[in-house]
Amino acid sequence: MGVAQLLAGLSIPAASPVIAVGQVAINLTPLPVKNWAISTFGANDKNALLTGVFVVVFLYAIAVGVVAMRRLSFGYYGLAIFAALGMAAALTRPNASAAYALPTLGGAVVGAFALYRLVLAARRVAAAKAETETSVARTLPPIVFGTPGGGGSPGGGGGAARDGSAGSGGAGAGAAGGELRAPDLPGEDGLPGEVTPQDLPGSNVPALRWPTRSSAAPASTARRSFLVTAGVSVAAATVAEIGGRQLATRRNVSSARSAIRLPRAADPTPPLPAGVNLPIPGISSFITPNDQFYRVDIDLLVPQVDPSNWQLRIHGMVDREVVVTFDELLRRPLIENYMTLCCVSNPVAGPYIGNAKWLGASLASLLRTARPQAGASMLLSTSTDGFTSGTPLSVVLDGRDALVAVAMNGTALPTEHGFPARLVVPGLYGYVSACKWVTDIEVTTFDAAVPYWASRGWSLQAPVKTESRIDVPADGSQVRAGEVAVAGVAWAQHKGIEAVEVRVDGGPWHEATLAAVPNIDTWRQWVWQWPDARPGSHLLEARATDKTGYTQTSVQEPVAPNGATGYPSSQITVYQPT
Repeated sequence: MGVAQLLAGLSIPAASPVIAVGQVAINLTPLPVKNWAISTFGANDKNALLTGVFVVVFLYAIAVGVVAMRRLSFGYYGLAIFAALGMAAALTRPNASAAYALPTLGGAVVGAFALYRLVLAARRVAAAKAETETSVARTLPPIVFGTPGGGGSPGGGGGAARDGSAGSGGAGAGAAGGELRAPDLPGEDGLPGEVTPQDLPGSNVPALRWPTRSSAAPASTARRSFLVTAGVSVAAATVAEIGGRQLATRRNVSSARSAIRLPRAADPTPPLPAGVNLPIPGISSFITPNDQFYRVDIDLLVPQVDPSNWQLRIHGMVDREVVVTFDELLRRPLIENYMTLCCVSNPVAGPYIGNAKWLGASLASLLRTARPQAGASMLLSTSTDGFTSGTPLSVVLDGRDALVAVAMNGTALPTEHGFPARLVVPGLYGYVSACKWVTDIEVTTFDAAVPYWASRGWSLQAPVKTESRIDVPADGSQVRAGEVAVAGVAWAQHKGIEAVEVRVDGGPWHEATLAAVPNIDTWRQWVWQWPDARPGSHLLEARATDKTGYTQTSVQEPVAPNGATGYPSSQITVYQPT
């Protein structure tokens, strides 16, 4: 696996068997398991998946090693199965070619050699151990077994020693009678060797034997050889794995991204109105910085798309197929606007939401150039990673700023957020509207095509639900008695927030003060001053009302299949300072 990762880093990072198998695992994981992973591991869900892949492979490798010790060909069969799975996963990656199989194939060859050397070394250890246990024992020098008042034989009379010398009643065993004596001959560690009685041939006098000193040396040497072989294998695997990951990381498009010179927007957004950010410590900033913006996608390895090779194809139920290069996209009239994006996996009051200033070409304008045909109802957008999203055509054409975005908060899109181009459609959850690394848009119908997440149980239609979040005081925090600021954000993209209310311990609702906003497509900060917070434990809850008159529901619903609902809450402790 380490060598395969190194070869992938040198050639095609996406062909890494670990990445490829991980992607297959993502695609095949049932929806309840996905939801559990997201809720349990959050943004670290991909790291958890990769860890799981390594654990499974580790256990599988143990099984391969066990069967290989019995018969080496069985180990090769196990390795071949593993390699076949890795190559199959790599070859089914989007846009894969035959070259995607080479890293796994090269890794398998190296793995077979390592398996042979390890099994050979382990068998030498086993053979040396068996030789030690069955080695010919040395017979002790003359020993007699005396009895009280008797001779060397059990019968009491003088007997002949094994070398033919005469025995005597007490001379052979000592005055104690019945005492067994042996010369102080050293064992392997310099101490008397362990003795084991054996019947002497032709006599009823027991002889004492112990393993020879020379038989232990080969076992020690063999063990040392095995440990060295295993250590070299582990070290080589680790270096290759780390090196491969570093190479994959360096083979990116950061230099191409840095070279982008963004044109001025033909339709720039006005300056932000005063008061979009309330002076409340801990509240979410109106603009989410790029490095803090949530990331949710299906990729274990961020796609690296060179803008010089990128193009967007619009086809399907259109009168005219349109293909746009990145340079052509930048030459189109660009629109600038603030918009909030939210993931459908965001739980009530969750973190998978952010607000940014986007720059891009009008998606509606591009579609009108292609002239969609009557009956078309959906845009099936495809990413370079194979992900597809299904956006209602009517929503894109209703006048909202649906964009093929090229910039985020004044800079070219970060690679992990879709560079060089992605879709941004306000008012819809990201899985149906915000296709990153977009390269293809097919104008079709909801009956004719099923997008990625819809095929896995999520709803086809996914308008963002009116929601709110309490940022301060945070759940589980302690605050001083007296006046307490309760604040957060609320959102209802493309509908707008009309009001936010707060209540304490299930009591009456109190209307909060709203911050200014530039448009109805962004979230909105709010604050309510709790005038008389008294010592004790208290439950804070909030709810939002949008400009259509709809008020956030208290009904608790999970994220699947079309977004969570319920009141956000914060359980806090109020204390009286002494």
